[in-house]
Amino acid sequence: MKKLQGAKLRKPVTPDLLMTPSDQGDVDLDVDFAADRGNWTGKLDFLLSCIGYCVGLGNVWRFPYRAYTNGGGAFLVPYFLMLAICGIPLFFLELSLGQFSSLGPLAVWKISPLFKGAGAAMLLIVGLVAIYYNMIIAYVLFYLFASLTSDLPWQHCGNWWNTALCLEHRGSKDGNGVLPLNLTGTVSPSEEYWSRYVLHIQGSRGIGSPGEIRWNLCLCLLLAWVIVFLCILKGVKSSGKVVYFTATFPYLILVMLLVRGVTLPGAWKGIQFYLTPQFHHLLSSKVWIEAALQIFYSLGVGFGGLLTFASYNTFHQNIYRDTFIVTLGNAITSILAGFAIFSVLGYMSQELGVPVDQVAKAGPGLAFVVYPQAMTMLPLSPFWSFLFFFMLLTLGLDSQFAFLETIVTAVTDEFPYYLRPKKAVFSGLICVAMYLMGLVLTTDGGMYWLVLLDDYSASFGLMVVVITTCLAVTRVYGIQRFCRDIHMMLGFKPGLYFRACWLFLSPATLLALLVYSIIKYQPSEYGSYRFPAWAELLGILMGLLSCLLIPAGMLVAVLREEGSLWERLQQASRPTMDWGPSLEENRTGMYVATLAGSQSPKPLMVHMRKYGGITSFENTAIEVDREIAEEEESMM
Repeated sequence: MKKLQGAKLRKPVTPDLLMTPSDQGDVDLDVDFAADRGNWTGKLDFLLSCIGYCVGLGNVWRFPYRAYTNGGGAFLVPYFLMLAICGIPLFFLELSLGQFSSLGPLAVWKISPLFKGAGAAMLLIVGLVAIYYNMIIAYVLFYLFASLTSDLPWQHCGNWWNTALCLEHRGSKDGNGVLPLNLTGTVSPSEEYWSRYVLHIQGSRGIGSPGEIRWNLCLCLLLAWVIVFLCILKGVKSSGKVVYFTATFPYLILVMLLVRGVTLPGAWKGIQFYLTPQFHHLLSSKVWIEAALQIFYSLGVGFGGLLTFASYNTFHQNIYRDTFIVTLGNAITSILAGFAIFSVLGYMSQELGVPVDQVAKAGPGLAFVVYPQAMTMLPLSPFWSFLFFFMLLTLGLDSQFAFLETIVTAVTDEFPYYLRPKKAVFSGLICVAMYLMGLVLTTDGGMYWLVLLDDYSASFGLMVVVITTCLAVTRVYGIQRFCRDIHMMLGFKPGLYFRACWLFLSPATLLALLVYSIIKYQPSEYGSYRFPAWAELLGILMGLLSCLLIPAGMLVAVLREEGSLWERLQQASRPTMDWGPSLEENRTGMYVATLAGSQSPKPLMVHMRKYGGITSFENTAIEVDREIAEEEESMM
């Protein structure tokens, strides 16, 4: 005992002023939570998750249609220009915020608590999108199971759901080739299968009377949520492994469909229709707006998914390189999908003897009506149908993983003591709640509710959130300070291109998009059905609610401070004392002084003594500190 006591007495004692948090005994401190939070098990997990998140259903059913209606090959000019002005800079900004702080969409607003309402708005938007997005996955599952047959059920008329208007759209041939069909007043079997059997929309009188629940759709939706829950059960450690399949396998199927499509007779007719440049379209503002919208929604900026994924990175992960890989990869995937889709539509138009524009559609009409109909014209049609819907399933699941991980991460980061140890249970409760809220989508009139959610949940509200985020980071927090943070994290500062986009070009473009969407507002519709006024009002309120959360968050932040209104605003707009890298070893330079026990006049030296000398990144921190000191001297 005496020897042990002597050893304790002889042990050197570190003065409190020189102690770092880990020197202060087994005390529960917030800085320890980053270790419990989890990380990607490898760099490729993050990259594939981002690719899977960005490359989704919109690449297949929205981009090709937008391209051919807005100038064909000429559309690529505004598309890539908007990618450079809006897509890449905003993508990099969101990744940088997440990686630097290792925090989710709510807690990241330690950077400026005045704007925490923008994080709450993100969660509301992503929650609404996740509810209806999984319903689309449920439709895909329905068709996937229906493809497991020797004869596709939407191939012929004569079923109980078909009407007298049903006509099998197959061109008849004579000696001179295909005789054109008169499709006026007729409906294809695939369209009636979709609307009358899958949706059973005839059982509903409108959005106000949705009718009965379709139990087959209800079970498909349940299966979709079970798949999502099992894949995010252990957070990024499980979803990061699943994406090795779900993010890469769609490319294999896409290549197979592309090869099959371009070898079909008439394929070139569809591709020519898809890509023929019509440069006079570039004089229309609509084309530029459409290009910006496609970039904005395709990359998933503002939903919080990118920020969440980046928050699980190691502090020095090269997200600058990853930004260009993902954004350019997403654009190339969209173009390839257009070739795969329009090659088949060209074959379809030749078989029917009608122009391509009479068979081309966008959105669910392409995925669940036109393309399934085209599959019935091919040999081994169930095989190609199964491949197509399996590709859609994997594309959709990646995005859904990101939506759920965003919500779970944001809330658990706010209440780490209570929720982080029970993250799996909390994830399960979120899935159950969203499944129950999505049951209205499985009714006879569920498609009306899905269209309403799709039109308003992530429309002008999302643009307001992204504009607010961009201005808060660059104007309130400060572009110089933000670039210094990136310098500390990556070892270099963003160049003039990124600074110009963050400060002027990106916010201005988004503001133009917002104004355009308001001026060109059109009421929602589905086919010939026009939504009633109360449904339109509900949709507008849905979009406004996310916007109103931003001033509501400002009010809460101001009320928590003390002093005059101006003093409260100033205090609420400043970063909190614990803003910065989450892990102690990454808090170099100016951020060392924000650690508990760092009142030493030389905190950086204490930090380097503990973590073993000066690294290249700590040299960067010293350079940043020197720049700050020089700026302060020049201002005096």
